[in-house]
Amino acid sequence: MTDTDVQAPKIEFPCERYPIKVIGEAGEGFSDLVIEIMQRHAPGFDETTLVSRDSRNGRFLSVQVLITATGVEQLQAIHTDLRATGRVHMVL
Repeated sequence: MTDTDVQAPKIEFPCERYPIKVIGEAGEGFSDLVIEIMQRHAPGFDETTLVSRDSRNGRFLSVQVLITATGVEQLQAIHTDLRATGRVHMVL
């Protein structure tokens, strides 16, 4: 098998319980910001799926949510809006 034979796993949409992890600088309202963006792009988003964790030194906060992913366009729009906030360092 060569590197060209390896393909990324394909996601079948809609994909329920699709995890998105957002890492940014800890501070007032970061989780609320993530929730607001998820509600905008994932109707029916359940806020109770949110799990947040502080970094060891408390400088960063990771927020993981589960959404129903409806397509690549939705995921790209979420990523774009999160990055546009200026508070997000990474979206996984």
